[in-house]
Amino acid sequence: MKKVRFACSAAVCGALVLAGIGSAGAVTAVRSLFGRMPDGRAVYAVTMRNAHGITVRIITYGARVQSILTPDRHGHFADIALGYANLAGYLSKGDPYFGASVGRYANRIARGRFTLDGHTYQLTINDGPNSLHGGIKGFDRHLWRITSIRQGSTASVTLRLVSRNGDQGYPGTLTVTATYALNEANELRISYGARTSAPTIVNITNHTYWNLAGEGSGSVLGQWLMIAGKQITPVDATQIPTGRIESVIGTPFDFLTPKPIGRDIRDGHSRQLVIGRGYDMNWVISRKPVAKLRLVARASDPRSGRELELFSMEPGLQFYSGNFLNGTIVGTSGHIYRQGDGFVLEPQLFPDTPNHPNFGSAVLRPGAHYRNVMVYRFLTAGGR
Repeated sequence: MKKVRFACSAAVCGALVLAGIGSAGAVTAVRSLFGRMPDGRAVYAVTMRNAHGITVRIITYGARVQSILTPDRHGHFADIALGYANLAGYLSKGDPYFGASVGRYANRIARGRFTLDGHTYQLTINDGPNSLHGGIKGFDRHLWRITSIRQGSTASVTLRLVSRNGDQGYPGTLTVTATYALNEANELRISYGARTSAPTIVNITNHTYWNLAGEGSGSVLGQWLMIAGKQITPVDATQIPTGRIESVIGTPFDFLTPKPIGRDIRDGHSRQLVIGRGYDMNWVISRKPVAKLRLVARASDPRSGRELELFSMEPGLQFYSGNFLNGTIVGTSGHIYRQGDGFVLEPQLFPDTPNHPNFGSAVLRPGAHYRNVMVYRFLTAGGR
């Protein structure tokens, strides 16, 4: 496997486009210019493609998934990840974290406060009274730097970000990496890693919106979903966990047996569905992280035959049914996104873990290494 590293100036790098390297049939990775920040800094895209035609494009702004092309049962390709056609959309205030790497702490922290080693920290507030996905300028709003591109039997791109001590109120300088890897088994592996200079909290995940019929094709409510979680962490009116852990059995949150996403989404007897305007909940897959990847969710689209499997080692899985897509966003293909036009599956620690000792720990200390690995496998009905 060949490896390409970057150690050039912005001006020189801006003039480079990395073409395919390696033997015929290898998974390729091509870098190109995606756009420029308001201050002139270049935003790059790295497009990985395997021999089956599966194509994944990653952009350096927010270390985001910009598009994923997969075939249906007839071999017709569509982009199954919601997003924007250009950088301007991602820079807009209305961006709902399309494809983003979210952190320093994904999901919500109550009132943006937590206590660590006897000291209380105040984070920036950006979701009602709470802090969401790292605050006002989370990792999704930063320009990451490419550190390597590899191609061969697996293609990958690794990006790096340094979050300084005090960034959004978090303690410690955090050095973060995000690696996206595509192989010939039609699997996209996303690996997040982090090290800190001082005790802090960390919970990083990916926020790709999926529509297995193709972005811009309409609602996902007819697509089927299985979640391998027997419990949820119910929330209060501001979507902060109450601290309880409740069974999904006999509730609209029971996805242990696959069912259409929309089958129970309008059940008005569920206060939790009313609070989230649909599904926006953490499922308890286990009570702590595990050592090996295991299947945590499976989604399928009966019309196209496309299927998606998600493997994770994290204890929690946030499932969000695109409830706040409000018809004001024009997506990659020029179609308007409305409520329920995409769904999100985010492997992570439980929301607000720093304020709930029974949820475990989100603390990272100097010398330790944070890691979150997830694998999305793309299939079609009857086979890969």
